[in-house]
Amino acid sequence: MRIEASGRGIVERPLDPALQTMAIDRVFWSHFSPNLAPSAWVIGVLVGLMGLDVRTALLALVAGNVIGGLPVALCAAMGPATGLPQIEASRLAFGMAGKRVPALINWASCVGWDAVNNVPSTVALVLLARACGVALPFWLALGLLALAQVLAGAAGHDVVQAIEKYLGWVLLAAFACSGGFALLHLGAVPPLPHEVGLAGGTARGADLALAIRAVASFNLAWAVYASDYTRYLPRGTPPRRIIALTFGGVCASALMMEMFGLLTARAMGDASPGAVIAGLGHLAGPLAPLALAAIALSSVAINAANDNTAAYALMSAGIRLSRPLSAGVTAGLAYLLSVAGAGRFAALYENYLLLALYWIAPWCGIVLADWYGRGRAHPRDDAPDGWAPGASLFVGVTVLTILLFSATPLYTGPVARALGGVDIGYLVGFVAAAAGQALLVRRGRVARPVPEIA
Repeated sequence: MRIEASGRGIVERPLDPALQTMAIDRVFWSHFSPNLAPSAWVIGVLVGLMGLDVRTALLALVAGNVIGGLPVALCAAMGPATGLPQIEASRLAFGMAGKRVPALINWASCVGWDAVNNVPSTVALVLLARACGVALPFWLALGLLALAQVLAGAAGHDVVQAIEKYLGWVLLAAFACSGGFALLHLGAVPPLPHEVGLAGGTARGADLALAIRAVASFNLAWAVYASDYTRYLPRGTPPRRIIALTFGGVCASALMMEMFGLLTARAMGDASPGAVIAGLGHLAGPLAPLALAAIALSSVAINAANDNTAAYALMSAGIRLSRPLSAGVTAGLAYLLSVAGAGRFAALYENYLLLALYWIAPWCGIVLADWYGRGRAHPRDDAPDGWAPGASLFVGVTVLTILLFSATPLYTGPVARALGGVDIGYLVGFVAAAAGQALLVRRGRVARPVPEIA
């Protein structure tokens, strides 16, 4: 395996075509394995405890995965042509200065995701150690996991993707066996709490919208990572293959884990990591140690990729740190956040998922409209200097959708109130930002001479 270069050039300059030799199968694994995580199981439990009937809850899972997964796949197809990490590639629409805003936001989001992924994995590792007769304190278990993650993330994309591929097989087998045994233990598909359909009116519609939004957010968050793990493909790789493998990887693993969470929601009782892990351990019976080991290992798969992407983002934001040091800073801050927020995991996780959509959706709409609006014909080094109109559009749409459409425990916008608490801000943000950028491209305000890429 090759250690990735640590200087700023590995982020800011398109890859030398001689480095673009990655095997196509790694596209699937780098998007499949990170979703084999307890955070996806928790989403299923959250949806199962929202008061929806089984069919409506399943609809929320499928719709949310499609809504969140398709933009990720479309972004991933940009990798070979640009040779740039995903956030850095957004300079084509945002400008060299403008891309620093989403880069810094994404780095902060990566710190949050690290913490979100670490808490349940650390709880599982503590319980596994206890079952083996070892008293392992939370802070030490978390430190061991964080160390493994940051070492892998600091090594770079090749090590990260090898981990995703080979650990992915282990996690798939462990979670499939543990989840299957848990469902057999239940004996049948359990009724979800409050068997109520959408006929209940606006309240049920708000619950469905909230469920779809939470599920979509989990997948859509990978859009800002997507080309990080496809840019090493040969430049002539067909975009359709990249899109298909990315979409299949992201959605297949997330849907499997969320389904397990949904169907075991009643047995879990609540979505705190302690309740979910204890419930899974009880239902898995003799496979409980296997389930706990899989949960503990899963954070290495997901946060190795997370720390590597965070390093790219911090460097794209203009912070002059090396890539390994940037990954270490991310992991260190996430460690502190994990310790501080472990006792309020469920509430923090749900709010974090919903808030992430407010900026990722418009960012994604602008990037995709710009890229595909030009026929994927960007030169690899072509980006406007300074602050491009796309960056202004991003800030404006993000702020307006939060003010008008958001529905959170902290604030509810006037449109969301009028809709009975239904928050469609992320959809409006994506569409409005994409339409605005498409209009800019069409009118030529950000047009540049571009050659066609075969």
